[in-house]
Amino acid sequence: MNVTIDKFSGFCWGVVRTIDIAEQELAEGEELYSLGDIIHNPVEIQRLGDKGLKTVTTAGLEKLKGKKVLIRAHGEPPSTFKRAEELGLTIIDATCPVVTKVQERIRRFYTDGYQVVIFGKKDHAEVIGLVGQTNGEAIVLKSTDEIEKIAFDRKTVLFSQTTMDKATFYRLKEELQKRVKELVVGSIEDEAIEFHAKDTICGQVSGRDKKIREFAASNDIVIFVAGRTSSNGKVLYDIAKEANPKTFFVETVSELSTSWFHGVTNVGITGATSTPQWLMEKVKQEIELKCDSQATNVEQAQYSHP
Repeated sequence: MNVTIDKFSGFCWGVVRTIDIAEQELAEGEELYSLGDIIHNPVEIQRLGDKGLKTVTTAGLEKLKGKKVLIRAHGEPPSTFKRAEELGLTIIDATCPVVTKVQERIRRFYTDGYQVVIFGKKDHAEVIGLVGQTNGEAIVLKSTDEIEKIAFDRKTVLFSQTTMDKATFYRLKEELQKRVKELVVGSIEDEAIEFHAKDTICGQVSGRDKKIREFAASNDIVIFVAGRTSSNGKVLYDIAKEANPKTFFVETVSELSTSWFHGVTNVGITGATSTPQWLMEKVKQEIELKCDSQATNVEQAQYSHP
């Protein structure tokens, strides 16, 4: 049986940057707190926790006067930075540069009097940071079903959470174009950042659509590894599942089932942009161990019962 890890899977560069910053700070030996889970993957959180990284909520900042606090890749609203300054905290800002660019553009349009509409999940950490750029006034939609929340007679700009699916974004855009006379689709034009010209969905998420479909379709079964709270993990898993119905979601190696591999020749392993490479390697090793054990049991059974 062939077990292959998708070469395009694993951390996006924004997550790699955040993890690197955290590890560099931890290596200095000082206490470091992450404001919220540093990444939507519990296994990686545990690994960094073993190195000394502690997770804290916004309410918990009050008890950390003078400590170092890491702002994760998702970013934070301006109010968080203001409160941190008031408490004398040392902020280590690891916001993904892509997210920072979106925040800057949203703030500019809001200042210019635009109604800001964000395609995303209102409780997602990144979206909370984006809405914060508008003093809480941005309208968050997760589907075209919520479009009536918008004032169609106002000049409007549409942005997206960076990890949402591109197809739904464009459906929302089309519906707004039918109703809003003055509509701008927020964009980021920066050659150093992989972004689509007419949306703010991260290229490392949307760019994987085609690749993950091809990878999933080329294998008998697919093991998709991600944290269950990962937004892009949900999007990419659904894409893989559509391309190959025999796609199974796991968060840890303990969730693997030997029954999935009966009669299978090619197994593909892929994951979210928040899934560490080392975890996918561990999943591969576990699959190979399970299948070796399964093959041994079959051989023994055949030997005992010719």
